[in-house]
Amino acid sequence: MDRPYIICHMLTSLDGKIIGDYLKEERAAYFTDEYEKIHRRYGCRAWMCGRITMEEHFTFGHQLNLKQDNFNAIPRTDYVANKDAKGYAIAVDPSGKLGWTKNYITDDYGLGDHIIEILTEQVSDAYLAHLQKLRISYIFGGKEQLNFIVVVKKLNDLFSIDKLMVEGGGVLNGSFLNEELIDELSLILVPIAEGSSNSVTLFETRSYLNKPKPANFLLKDVEKLDDGGLWMRYVTKHD
Repeated sequence: MDRPYIICHMLTSLDGKIIGDYLKEERAAYFTDEYEKIHRRYGCRAWMCGRITMEEHFTFGHQLNLKQDNFNAIPRTDYVANKDAKGYAIAVDPSGKLGWTKNYITDDYGLGDHIIEILTEQVSDAYLAHLQKLRISYIFGGKEQLNFIVVVKKLNDLFSIDKLMVEGGGVLNGSFLNEELIDELSLILVPIAEGSSNSVTLFETRSYLNKPKPANFLLKDVEKLDDGGLWMRYVTKHD
């Protein structure tokens, strides 16, 4: 396989929502803790989230003040700042909006995961210069839209990533599903129904994606959690 083994690891409500007020319920804290524990149990060196998730949890809406002038054109070629990191935090940020101030993400245990930005060629020269100044790696996945088949192959080729954990949002998950790139689904089911019609579900799609076709999974394992929750593991059923 010339790409990583890919696990989609997510937490949802009973009605399949990955965000919403149900996460503010007191009992939901136990399940988010279990989610993090299971994340670590997988032992993946690399994990990936979309821009909105990264902004909410790691850059906290920080806006960069980047002047667009006085920059020489920077070639749209991949930039590898650290190919031997112990861990990688991969941010899907097509236009280059995340306000990074350092080149790693530190978890609760003090471990630093080197940041890799996934970009399209529409990104500004100023943003590329900012990433290079911080020594944040970046790779290009397309001119105007991302091709995740290209992205995951580059992650394998450039960073020797052989196992990747994809952790949303819904459009990112849906893109991987649409490209038939999910090998395993790790799903924590929280016994709370969100009920909101505008909350994001586990897999979302956009008009520019190919028409998605049903993806079949086989149950690999199920584990009962405390307080009525479940951890379910599925593998993709290939024709």
